[in-house]
Amino acid sequence: MKDKIPKHIAIIPDGNRRWSVEKGMLKTAGHVIAGAYENLYPLFREARDLGVRYVSLWGFSTENWKREEKEVNEILNVISKGLDRLEKEFEKENLCVKHIGRKDRLPKKLIEKLEKIEEASKDCDGLTVLFCIDYGGRDEIIRSVNKIVKKGKAIGEKEFSDSLDTKGIPDVELIIRTGGEKRLSGFMPFQSDYAEIYFLDKHF
Repeated sequence: MKDKIPKHIAIIPDGNRRWSVEKGMLKTAGHVIAGAYENLYPLFREARDLGVRYVSLWGFSTENWKREEKEVNEILNVISKGLDRLEKEFEKENLCVKHIGRKDRLPKKLIEKLEKIEEASKDCDGLTVLFCIDYGGRDEIIRSVNKIVKKGKAIGEKEFSDSLDTKGIPDVELIIRTGGEKRLSGFMPFQSDYAEIYFLDKHF
């Protein structure tokens, strides 16, 4: 059975805003509830207990900056609060935390939190959680190519893979998208070449 468990699962947690609207709540309410540590941790625990080694969670895309400022701030605030809680729990739960995505546009305090927990959890050998924040597949590809060009190297598969945010991390084997949309929206296009894809109608 264990040989059938994917090493790396990626989750696109879609449908939070639509859930809020359906419930007659503020659009931001879905983000607050879905992104709460109490709701995310059981997911991480279940993945760990099944033998999954890596879980990537797309928390904020490069396209999300186009949303209303209030909603953007609420999403980033949810992420920040989650990191505060995770900082207290990661050692006990043996979780390694990594940030995937751009680091030049996020609030300084959020970047500091991400860097702090990355450094503190780097020696944990349990489940690795990759928070994809200000992440977009096209953006990652462009940044990766620019890194290689700066080094004056030819662009080969290994050089390209090593220049990605996910350097050293196995390719995604299973992608789960909630919310009913049947597309990947540019999520990890290089890393998901052979991934199985599961689209779930239920909102995250």
